[in-house]
Amino acid sequence: MGLSFVKMTTKPSNRGKMITYIRRREKNDTLVVLYGGWGTDENMFIPLCNDDFDFILFYNYSADEALVLPETKTYRSITLIGWSLGVWAAEYLSPKTGIKPDLTIAVNGTPVPADDNYGIPLHVFEGILNNITETNMEKFYFRMFGDKKNYLRNADRIPHRSIKSLHDELRWLYNRIMEQKEPGFRWDYAVTSEIDRVFPAKNMNDYWEKEKATRHIILPFPHYFFHEWRSYTDFIEFVKRYRTGRETN
Repeated sequence: MGLSFVKMTTKPSNRGKMITYIRRREKNDTLVVLYGGWGTDENMFIPLCNDDFDFILFYNYSADEALVLPETKTYRSITLIGWSLGVWAAEYLSPKTGIKPDLTIAVNGTPVPADDNYGIPLHVFEGILNNITETNMEKFYFRMFGDKKNYLRNADRIPHRSIKSLHDELRWLYNRIMEQKEPGFRWDYAVTSEIDRVFPAKNMNDYWEKEKATRHIILPFPHYFFHEWRSYTDFIEFVKRYRTGRETN
């Protein structure tokens, strides 16, 4: 059978709906599961998809209903990637999916994302939550891509979200993050950026340096850097083979 694309949601609620984007091909035996960050949609992530692996993307975290997932199939290999606030989301939501990854990669985030020492400082996080406007979101995406030049270069990846959906999502995330104790999760790799303008690089580095079971890789990129690779397969192989001395573990 050919390639299929599905976008599934939770049941709509007063706080919105979480979205699951699925791309799969019957013959594929490899799965990539990606938990996106706040304010994203599939435009940021599907450019790295190809026909060689199945792909599940979770984003728009704004509902407590059970996740909507496709029928399960057997995979030879499952890689889970959490990016930005998706690192926290992966820890919070993964137990509810029943998906058991063989490899996990945290990218430019930590399990404690609203934290003065290990995440986005709390006053900054709350400042973003209380000032979501069209103008401020454009500035936020500038920072996400590193600068205006890189933002314009990746214009096709800029999310298309309403201000209400962005506010509902970040409010939901804030409330759950404030309730959640660090749950514990096996992260095989953590990849962080030197010039991240969303998560302070020092805070991320301080967090991952204390996690001795996680191999920490530091790269000279901004917060969003997936455009540096042609596919998730290439990115995953890069992470597994990284041996140039920039690792902190």
